[in-house]
Formats: sequence, C-alpha cells, structure tokens
Amino acid sequence: MPLTVETIGAEAQPLCMLDDFAPRPDALRAIAAKEGFEPALHHYPGVRAPLPATYLESQLPIIAATVRAVFGGSGAVDLIDASFSIVTTPPAALSVAQRLPHCDAFTADRIALVHYLSPMGSDGTAFFRHRATGYETVNEARRAAYFAAVEADPEPEAAYIAGDTGAFEVVHRAEARYNRALLYRSWNLHSGAIAPHAALSADPLDGRLTVTAFLSMR
Repeated sequence: MPLTVETIGAEAQPLCMLDDFAPRPDALRAIAAKEGFEPALHHYPGVRAPLPATYLESQLPIIAATVRAVFGGSGAVDLIDASFSIVTTPPAALSVAQRLPHCDAFTADRIALVHYLSPMGSDGTAFFRHRATGYETVNEARRAAYFAAVEADPEPEAAYIAGDTGAFEVVHRAEARYNRALLYRSWNLHSGAIAPHAALSADPLDGRLTVTAFLSMR
C-alpha cells in the first residue's frame, strides 16, 4: 500500500497516510452496517461500534510496522482502543469541548489512527495551532498553560471547528479518501474537519464512517 509521510505545521510532527489500507473495505462497511452503534464516550461527537477481530489481526501488524518506522521505538506497539465511529452530533448540541481541537493524550508514545470508510467522500482531519500559546502539540509540560489559556479564550460558537477561528489556526489538512488511514501522535491538536452542512447520518452506509484507534509504542 502507498505510504506518504508529511509534516504538520511549524513543529513538524509526522503524519502518515496509508492509501488502500484494508484489503476489503467494502466488506468492512457491510459488517459495520449490521453492528449496533451506541453513543460514544470521551467527548467523541457521535456513535461507535466494535470492530471485527479480523480487522485487528490483519491490520495491526501493518500499523505497528509503520509506527516503528516513522515514530521511532523498537518494542511492541500495543492497542489501547479501536472501534467503528460515525460523527452524528448536530452542531447545536455540541459541548464546548467538542467545538475545539483536542489532544487524545499528552505523551510522545501515544499514536492515533483514523481509517476513512466512506466511498462517497467525507470530511477529513484538520490540525491546529493555538494562537495565544503558539502550541500545535500539548505535552505534559505544556498541559496546564494550554488549558489555562483556552479558558481565557472566548467561548466558541456552536459549530464544528473546520477552519481558522479567532483562537485557532489550521496548520495542516488531511483529505479523507476511501480506504485511507492516517497515523499521527495523539498530542497534536486536531479535529475532524466537519463541514457546516454535513448530513451527520448515523447510518454506516451514509454517514462519516471511520475506524478510530489509539495505540501505545515502546
């Protein structure tokens, strides 16, 4: 599968793009269509469902090899969590945290994966710089200062953050392509770049279906 490695913003964090990632993406969509999706936890603005075991058996070795090659580390790559995910929350119902870019973890050993599974096209992923602090990543040393600065920012409007705002600037965009997977460090400030008039369907065959996963490398 083609691997492209780009860098994100001034901090030049790596972003991996693996095209033609899964051997049978249509079969994955068919499996997702039969799953019972439930409201997601941890501020994700939508629903999630479990992955088939075959996905992890076939794709995790590829993910681990890519993580070691691009992000460093020579030990095991451990799966923390993985699921089918669909963004469904209407903009008016978003919490304040869901209207902002976020980090999934604050250490260099944590890696996030997004695998796009919508053949009709969908919204990609955007990466941001916080204007007041200049941070594009938030590690443990920056964490307190970052969240204090965000508290001082004006409250964001009830919308997904898909572009520049008074508090955040887009520094990189990753286009969503069918069967493309992204890998990046979880400490990057990022968000799904959900368009203002996105349909936000909960149907796996119509909505923004992805696989989302979180990993730890040694």
